[in-house]
Amino acid sequence: FKPEREIIGAVLSKSGSGIAQLLISTTSWVGLFKILAMFGSTALAGYTIAIRIVTFALMPAWGLANAGATLVGQNLGAGKPERAEEAVKIAMKLNVIVLGVVGIGFVLLAGPLIHLFNPESDVAAFGAQSLWIVSLAFPLYAAGMCFEAAFNGSGDTWTPARLNFMCLWVGQIPIAWFLSKTLSFGPVGAVISVPAAYSLLALWSWALFKRGKWKTQKV
Repeated sequence: FKPEREIIGAVLSKSGSGIAQLLISTTSWVGLFKILAMFGSTALAGYTIAIRIVTFALMPAWGLANAGATLVGQNLGAGKPERAEEAVKIAMKLNVIVLGVVGIGFVLLAGPLIHLFNPESDVAAFGAQSLWIVSLAFPLYAAGMCFEAAFNGSGDTWTPARLNFMCLWVGQIPIAWFLSKTLSFGPVGAVISVPAAYSLLALWSWALFKRGKWKTQKV
C-alpha cells in the first residue's frame, strides 16, 4: 500500500499531455462554431449534423490507430523499433482503406444521410455540402491518426499535443476566418478549414514520424 511516487509521477505526466491533446482538439471546435454562428442558425444546424455523422464514422478509425499504438509500445519495450514502425504502417494502410471507403460513401450519399436527421431543405443542403467537403480528406485523417498514435504509444505524448495546437488552433481557426470573412466564402469557407487543418496535421505528423525520433523513446 506504499505509494510508488515514480510510477504515479509518470502516469500523471503522460495523462496530463493526453488531456491537453483532447482539450486542444475539442476546444478548437468551439472557435469554429463561433465563426459559423455568424452566418445564422441554418449553417450551424447543417454543419452540426454533418460533424456528428463524421465523428461517428471516425470511431472505428480511432480503434485501429490505438491498436497500432499498443503494438508500438509493446515492440519498443521489447527493443524492436523496426517492428513498431511496421505495425504503424500496417495500421495506417488498413485505416486509410476503411476510412477512404467510408469517405466515398459519404460523398456519394451526403444528401440522403443529412436528410435523415433534418428534412428542412436549407439545413439539409448545407449539411450535405459540409459532409462531402469534410469527407474528401478522410484518407489523410486516417493516416494522421495512426502517426499521432505512434507517438502516444512510444510515450511521446507532448508531440501530438503540440501538433494539435499548431494545426487546430494556430492553423484551423485563422484559416476558417480568412476563407469565410476575408475571402467572403461564407460558412463554406469555415467548413473547408476542417480538411485543410487536419490534412496539415497528417502531413506534419508523417514528417515527424519519418524522422524516427519517436523510436528512441524509452518504454
